[in-house]
Amino acid sequence: MVRAKTFAYFTEDHHGDGRLALTFRAPLGEQQALVAAEPDRFFVPPYLGHRGWVGLWLDGPDLEWTEVQEIMSEAYRLAAPRRLAALLG
Repeated sequence: MVRAKTFAYFTEDHHGDGRLALTFRAPLGEQQALVAAEPDRFFVPPYLGHRGWVGLWLDGPDLEWTEVQEIMSEAYRLAAPRRLAALLG
């Protein structure tokens, strides 16, 4: 959370799905592109999917932590005030 704005959630066994996931803010249009390109890795999350948020399965075989870092940085930038977002570079 940054300045009372949430930019990501970690879920474990959400509603009994037995999965580990990260749900995050994404730029407009990104949700559709990610889910369409890699539906085994990305999904439209419940509750926040209608707002453009994206879900990423963390327990899949092709997880790359550098990609997770990039995703989290972008999600933070979307929620943070410009001054704080600029600190990320």
